[in-house]
Amino acid sequence: MKELVAKINAEFEVFAANAEAQVEKGNKAAGMRARKSALEISKLMKEFRKVSVEASK
Repeated sequence: MKELVAKINAEFEVFAANAEAQVEKGNKAAGMRARKSALEISKLMKEFRKVSVEASK
């Protein structure tokens, strides 16, 4: 579970950097990378939910 949380944190850092580049500098490619990271974060969060529910049983 620690690995999963570390992956989520790392992916969020990538998302934050790219989203900031899009907002501040108008970098369209960074926006695409941010959206890709957002999808990956979504997948990781679903996996975290499954693992968390199993751990609580």
